Amino acid sequence: MTEREKMQAGEWYCCLDPELDALRIQARRAVHAHNICPPDTRGAIAPELQVLFAGIGSDCFIEAPFHCAYGVNILLGQRVYFNAGCVVLDTAPVQVGDGTMFGPHVQIYCAQHAKDPVERAQGLEIGLPVTIGRNVWVGGGAILMPGIAIGDNATIGAGSVVTKDVAAEETVVGNPARPLSRP
Repeated sequence: MTEREKMQAGEWYCCLDPELDALRIQARRAVHAHNICPPDTRGAIAPELQVLFAGIGSDCFIEAPFHCAYGVNILLGQRVYFNAGCVVLDTAPVQVGDGTMFGPHVQIYCAQHAKDPVERAQGLEIGLPVTIGRNVWVGGGAILMPGIAIGDNATIGAGSVVTKDVAAEETVVGNPARPLSRP
């Protein structure tokens, strides 16, 4: 298997690979085009990002600046909104449901690097998918860690670090994110 095939299969792979480098360069070009294009010309999402992503529903909007690792693993439902400064490190599928909104500087991580320093120095990592349901609100500066799922209508408080799955309708806050206690 190639390193890309290993990545796509959810297996450990070496990110220091020429084919993966080429995909990241392609993503950087699309991100750069999106980020420097005048808003009146760019529209909601620059054409370069539109063709890069796995899928984009209608009425999505991505503010600049934006960054993604590959783009090819990002699938957006309808009416998804990313505020300025969001980062999606999509070494695995990132699925976002209809009507979901991200505050500024939200970060979504799929890459889990090797814990052993020798393996990490060799570029070993694994991509774990992130799945976000419909009508989710992710507050500014939140970080979504590899392999988590967030249920429909959930709320992630600003600055939270989500390390575990979040149930539908649940509100979580803090680092690590925990269900909001009610009085």
